[in-house]
Amino acid sequence: MAQNTKIEWTDTTWNPITGCTKISDGCTNCYATKMANRLYKMGNAKYANNFTVTLHVDALKEPYKWKKPRRIFVCSMSDLFHEDVPDGFIQMVFAVMNENPQHTFQVLTKRPNRIIRLSTQIKLTWSDNIWLGTTVENMGAIIFYDRITMLKHTLAKTKFISFEPLLQDMGKLDLSGIDWAIVGGESGTNARPIQEDWVLNIKNDQNVAFYFKQWGGRNKKKAGRLLMGRTWDDMPTKRERYEYSTITWSELESMLKNHVLGGLQ
Repeated sequence: MAQNTKIEWTDTTWNPITGCTKISDGCTNCYATKMANRLYKMGNAKYANNFTVTLHVDALKEPYKWKKPRRIFVCSMSDLFHEDVPDGFIQMVFAVMNENPQHTFQVLTKRPNRIIRLSTQIKLTWSDNIWLGTTVENMGAIIFYDRITMLKHTLAKTKFISFEPLLQDMGKLDLSGIDWAIVGGESGTNARPIQEDWVLNIKNDQNVAFYFKQWGGRNKKKAGRLLMGRTWDDMPTKRERYEYSTITWSELESMLKNHVLGGLQ
């Protein structure tokens, strides 16, 4: 069943897959792991496997039932491109998104490397209603994984980056070809700190739609989401597109040969 959600930048979550594994620093205090464990202990059938990657075929029907257009966060409790998700199931998820143009599907992944590989192996139709994003929590997401470069070389029409949890100053970034930047601090008991200048460096230096989600901390409600005395709720709009050539996985590996390709499996 879909859920209305408290995530500010979307309307609904849709989870045809649940479960994931930690891959980088942003995963340390993963909210989904804690939520899945709580639901498992409550006896929720969907989380009978706790946070082990699990496919839910019945959930593929859900978007067809929603007549009112909405923004849908795909796999908020997983990663569509996790290595344990079969290629064929990813194609099924894409078919559902392609067949429901009334909705906007927001796909967020920490594994854009797999998308590059899949583009040379199976057919995925990137219809206009599919937004693709990747998480960039610190410089490690660039130095070790180069997620931004990989995102740019996908065929998604709308591309976004979630700088959440933002764990350090990102310095000068090249976000040409990126449509949207979401920025937020980590929340929860063990939340790591965020600094205002880190946020402003992203906001001020980039010609992208900017969404500030939260300051986070132990009490995120009290900390709020005001930046410079106001909220920032920009959404992507149609604009000039930067064209990037479609490249193969081997070509991308060659291009990134000077990087430490940890995690690119």
